[in-house]
Amino acid sequence: MRSIPLRLWALALLSAILQVLPFSIAGPLPLWRRIFCWFCLVPLLSALLALNREGKPLRVRNAALLAYFSGVLWYAGNCYWIYRTMHLYGNIPSIPSFGILILFSLYLGLYPALFGTLVAALHAKYSRNLVLLAVPFLWVAVELARARITGFPWDLLGYTQVNNLTLTRLAPWTGVMGISFVIAAVNALWLIRPATTRLKYLPPVLAALLVAIATVAVAHQPRAFLEGTEAVATLLQENLGVGAEAVGNKETKQDMLAAFSQLSLHPSNELHPAHKPSEIIIWPEAPADFIDTDPLLRQSISDLARQANAAVIVNDVTVASYDGNHPKLYNSASFFQPDGTYAGRYDKMHLVPFGEYTPYKPLFFFVGDLLDDLLFIPGTHRSVFSVGDKKYGVFICYESIFGDELRHFALNGAQVLVNISDDGWYGDTSAPWEHLDMARMRAIENHRWVLRATNTGITAAIDPQGRITATIPRHIRTSVQVPFGYETDLTFYSRYGDWFAWLCALVTSLFLLLGFTRKTPTAQSQVN
Repeated sequence: MRSIPLRLWALALLSAILQVLPFSIAGPLPLWRRIFCWFCLVPLLSALLALNREGKPLRVRNAALLAYFSGVLWYAGNCYWIYRTMHLYGNIPSIPSFGILILFSLYLGLYPALFGTLVAALHAKYSRNLVLLAVPFLWVAVELARARITGFPWDLLGYTQVNNLTLTRLAPWTGVMGISFVIAAVNALWLIRPATTRLKYLPPVLAALLVAIATVAVAHQPRAFLEGTEAVATLLQENLGVGAEAVGNKETKQDMLAAFSQLSLHPSNELHPAHKPSEIIIWPEAPADFIDTDPLLRQSISDLARQANAAVIVNDVTVASYDGNHPKLYNSASFFQPDGTYAGRYDKMHLVPFGEYTPYKPLFFFVGDLLDDLLFIPGTHRSVFSVGDKKYGVFICYESIFGDELRHFALNGAQVLVNISDDGWYGDTSAPWEHLDMARMRAIENHRWVLRATNTGITAAIDPQGRITATIPRHIRTSVQVPFGYETDLTFYSRYGDWFAWLCALVTSLFLLLGFTRKTPTAQSQVN
């Protein structure tokens, strides 16, 4: 570490700060802060491609340490809400909660370290400019690893452009990682040095022009038009306290169900008035202890469906067994037909680490028995529910960050996507807003409406271009009717998923493979 100049550590630190800024820090993100994504990697790349005193590239080990340092800081800054969630809502003391955040950041910081390793390995064999041309492929390959290995593709670089209706046209073809590719490419473009002195300013001027075009595209996006939306849904926002039981807040289970049913039957349409009955009523994921087979729950929701003549989706806990062994707990979404009949359930397949299960539990010995009650089991298949010829795909909370998984709902025939979530666990941090952006990207990738009902907000209707057409303010108990439409087309991404990311991984592998057969370039060629 002593062999790494202080200025390179400073560049890695600066890059971490710049990577935090294009995402929400607390509350909605001002659009102007999205611009930082276009040069947030420049300091890190400058550090990784620096030459030592002998004019040689950095050692792979040193480059990995710099990228690891930057990545750990980015994860700690971007996901600081983990501490708050563990401490305030998980009832874990402050020091162990902070320890979980640090271990989380140290673990996931290995992905930026992998990126630094790849850049340095290529720089030992290729010229600086050629490595910069490879950077977007390397970046997307590492994002793919984040999604596939640890299963935490939170805030990929492409999400920073969810409001850019020009750039998001890539998403139905490549998914969000195609947008990450473009952003990483522009970051690399700032640093390319043409061999001809006459053209030395061309790459940064081109990068500046692309950033200007992207900024104008975001600033002048058209509003969503609701013409052609043939259906209406009612979204309920329960606003239950996190950790509340069904008997919490001085409400009995029966009173709570009655209150929510009345809100569902008589939505407050002051913000977004609708003029026709709802076809579906959606209740959010919530902390209330509703059990799937509870006769009171079944009867209440069945009555609601019949009175409204609408399908109803409600969150509950299922006690069941797929394999005939001891029953296990599942976080479920139950579906009721308009005639009140129970039509089945979807069991959440991708559980929240430390919220619904404990990954690598032996590593967290210092927490004691505080995580023993995280006992949910993942479901095994993605159910699509039908009302006549209309089909709905339901995903729960954290699942919204997994684009390659959720596309299967569209493949299975879902014409509209329903997202139920309890973002109250995040508190008033950056996470609810980041979570919303990722749900919006799922709408774009699959060209589907997303109807999003959350416990404390952000409840919203999202059109197939990712635009929010209706929303409810956070931390109030209410319901609203929202127009939406049914879509039947299948995007290229819905059919083939993360094909583009896999292509980037293949190109990265080819760069590495061919690099082994190359002679180490001279110092002059590495500069160019």
